[in-house]
Amino acid sequence: MTAGTPHAAPSVDGILTAEQVVATARAIVAMQEPQGAIPFTTGQHADIWNHVEAAMALLAAGLVDDAERAYAWVLPWQRPDGSWPARVEAGVVSDDRGESNVSAYLAVGLWHHWLIRRDRAFLDRYWPAVRAGLDWVVDQQLSFGGIAWTSENRFALLAGCSSIYQSLRAGVALADLMDEPQPEWELAGGRLGHALREHRDLFEDKSKYSMDWYYPVLGGAVRGPAGSALLDSKWDEFVVPGLGVRCVNTNPWVTAAESSELVMALDALGQDDLAYELLRDVQLMRDADGAYWTGWVYGDPNHENEHTDVYWPPEHTTYTAAAIILAVDALGERHGHSTPGSGIMRGTSLAPDFPEIALECGCDSEAARLA
Repeated sequence: MTAGTPHAAPSVDGILTAEQVVATARAIVAMQEPQGAIPFTTGQHADIWNHVEAAMALLAAGLVDDAERAYAWVLPWQRPDGSWPARVEAGVVSDDRGESNVSAYLAVGLWHHWLIRRDRAFLDRYWPAVRAGLDWVVDQQLSFGGIAWTSENRFALLAGCSSIYQSLRAGVALADLMDEPQPEWELAGGRLGHALREHRDLFEDKSKYSMDWYYPVLGGAVRGPAGSALLDSKWDEFVVPGLGVRCVNTNPWVTAAESSELVMALDALGQDDLAYELLRDVQLMRDADGAYWTGWVYGDPNHENEHTDVYWPPEHTTYTAAAIILAVDALGERHGHSTPGSGIMRGTSLAPDFPEIALECGCDSEAARLA
């Protein structure tokens, strides 16, 4: 495919047609701001991570102009140190902290764009921002290998660092393409991969959230039998048969974004049947116009809640729709139609896994966790 060649939207037989996927993408565009920002939902804030994921979904669905308008919005918000602010709301920074996973994710978006469009001019335009962003991110690495959430919050988040692992692999793939090797990123990736595989106890405890459970698989650090074992370990804790994935293990609330991300994690492990069933289940949250509700509160006799069997919160979210589209693209390779970027979460097109680097840092100590 050459730059400018159109492509069909992905589909999964028996679940979503290409036309339905395009309708979902148009639901994202309906919430996109005139300057290109894609907020969580109309009137809320945007962050670069979710914004880039939404741009990837628009591109996968064939809405190239809308996707590239979204990418163009990203560049002016990058700061001289390479980071991006955590939140922008109505054109104003509402949280000026630089979050590491947020500042890393443009690498994934740019690699995804390259896979689909093969547009070298686009690559040349955005590569300097990716390079500066990842340089800033690796500077936040802690002694045990995790990467600090922000420059102010010196602890590491398991889900965020799992996403950074994927971003570093995308960054190295881009660096190879640009003929600008980045050995520091490879070293950082090796240290981070070791931490994600061997020292998950040293990350900040967010174990009540399903993201902390499946993200090491989704981000690519834990795959194969170890990945399958990790998903098996908390499957019954987070997966509600016929409904989807609970966002947190304390509430009877399944969410479409987390469910779609788990679909992609299962796809990455080759667990097609489970992935297909879960994507089918999450269509409970599809609205007639193609938009998706964030989540569904279901009846649970063990949980006191007057409001059950309702969509909650009562809003459509762009990040939910984006996760659905990317999950459809991933499964489309085996169950329908996919785009050239469908393997972005599977990692088949990324740089190879980094050589694991085990640090002699006293990794069992609290000091190592916070250093």
